[in-house]
Amino acid sequence: MAVKDRMSGNEAIAYAMRQINPDVMGAFPITPSTEIPQYFSKFIADGKVDTEFVAVESEHSAMSTCIGASAAGARAITATSSAGLALMWELLYVAASSRLPITMAVVNRALTGPININCDHSDSMGCRDTGWIQIYAENNQEAYDNYIQAMPISEYCRLPIMICQDGFITSHAVENIELLDDSDVKNFVGEYDPENYLLKEENPLAVGPYGVSPYYMEIKKAQAEAMKAAKARILEVAEAYEKVSGRKYGFFEEYRMEDAETAVVVIGSSAGTGKDAVDKLREQGRKAGLIKLRVFRPFPMEELAAALSKVKAVAVMDKCESFSACGGPVFAETRSALYDLPQRPMAVNYVYGLGGRDVTIATFEEIYGALDEMVQTGKTGEVYRHIGVRDLEEQR
Repeated sequence: MAVKDRMSGNEAIAYAMRQINPDVMGAFPITPSTEIPQYFSKFIADGKVDTEFVAVESEHSAMSTCIGASAAGARAITATSSAGLALMWELLYVAASSRLPITMAVVNRALTGPININCDHSDSMGCRDTGWIQIYAENNQEAYDNYIQAMPISEYCRLPIMICQDGFITSHAVENIELLDDSDVKNFVGEYDPENYLLKEENPLAVGPYGVSPYYMEIKKAQAEAMKAAKARILEVAEAYEKVSGRKYGFFEEYRMEDAETAVVVIGSSAGTGKDAVDKLREQGRKAGLIKLRVFRPFPMEELAAALSKVKAVAVMDKCESFSACGGPVFAETRSALYDLPQRPMAVNYVYGLGGRDVTIATFEEIYGALDEMVQTGKTGEVYRHIGVRDLEEQR
């Protein structure tokens, strides 16, 4: 039977960790994810879990701990943000190429420099090609639900997984949340008892970091095939979770898209603001819709293209800057997805919210207004755009 409570996103993740009772946690504190290992270490101290907590000297060591534990057949977890995730960079590739199903809670925060502790997606988007599955949450409920679904996905696919939420916006804000019973979570996630693992004593292997030329490409191809196969597994787990929780998940959520002529594609907590803007525009008779991406790796290319095939113009929003000179990472993926459509919608990119810059209903209204103008004129105009930026000329 579900329990209703009030929790921050960080509390919800730590609560899910307690319900799962993993074998090992390697963690080092960094704002705004610090509370996750802090809450969880109290569960350990109180004897509510059997987890071995390894207090390390850096995030690099935290991921090293998880790699060693997972290679030894243990269920390993960690949590980090921003520069902490960046310090793990090398080891993210090691974990993925070693096919270790590590679960990491990422609380999104802007990357240095300059130093900024507020939310954007530059940390997780920066490591989007390391071979980790990436799932994003709009609110605290989704952060909790995504985390519980993580291990059945990761362990089946033999790929590490990031469960991402927006720093401070969801990680520290308290919301109403519906929690599953401990027994339901334990049954859903199951025990982790891998038949084979890298450091299995009964099946000795020589494991090393050097992939010689005759084998390296095959390793990468195997990772790529596993990521493609992860799409089906994500949907299988979501379907099973709906039966347990009553909450439905997929690759993305379509909001009022049934007859939409213009649409926005967005990731994370800003989707809630966007939905309010869509409701306001619908009251005015404007056919606006929104798609909230939940799964970014593997990218749901065909499914997203189908969902956007009927709209006339789409704005893709990136809460990070990739410095490609032509748009952000979500835009690059989405625009590529639209390429094979017989009739493609006009598409523009909006980089927004960097370093915690506010995003309001008015922000979305401005974007939908620009999309309406594109539909009316038939001209896309500038494709790579920023929104919410002060006029630097006026500051001089």
